[in-house]
Amino acid sequence: MGPRGGPPVPPLNLVADFGGGALYLAFGICAALLEARRSGRGQVVDATMLDGVASLMTAFSGMLASGVNTTVRGNNVLDGGAYYYQVYECADGEHISLAPIEPKFHAELIARLGLDAADFVQTDRAGWQATREKLAAVIRTRTRAEWTAVLEGTDVCFAPVLSLPEAAAHPHNRARGTFVEVDGIVQSGPAPRFSRTVPDTPTPPRPPNADAALAAWMGPAEIGALRAEGVIA
Repeated sequence: MGPRGGPPVPPLNLVADFGGGALYLAFGICAALLEARRSGRGQVVDATMLDGVASLMTAFSGMLASGVNTTVRGNNVLDGGAYYYQVYECADGEHISLAPIEPKFHAELIARLGLDAADFVQTDRAGWQATREKLAAVIRTRTRAEWTAVLEGTDVCFAPVLSLPEAAAHPHNRARGTFVEVDGIVQSGPAPRFSRTVPDTPTPPRPPNADAALAAWMGPAEIGALRAEGVIA
């Protein structure tokens, strides 16, 4: 991950803490519970973030082994090397994302942009850099909103790049209820969803209770002293 010729970029902790860690642990617990129902025996679920991330990378390990990918950053289809799997800046400084990997989707993109297919050849890996510059020049001629009007809802594998507040207000996410508002704060709604059971809506945090939290470590006199010194409210 990272630009060609540049350093690696730190991924969001969605990769390890959440994706490779918490979700693999949750899946492991579910699998262990199902197995325990059959066997009547319990077991330890050993879920590390490292193992989870390595598992998530299985497809990329396979692409490297098969020669489809290289270890050079910015030189592969899914790391920004390919002009057709890329984020582009628009005329207003906002961005859009394009990912028409399949030839039929790529052909749809070129047609909707009114471009010459002979100038945009997916298999010409050596020409990706120059082709990306050509496409970037085209994308810079319109704003994000203008490109959204042209490309959203088509088969070109397009999406506007949105900030979190913009994402929460997007019509698709509003229709899905992807984000919910709790005490005036917009946050992600429960996931996944089920056809029969409905998860509870997130509740607002409880007011902090320092006395209850500290009671396991110290007595009332010590807690009172901390309050008198302004350490706790």
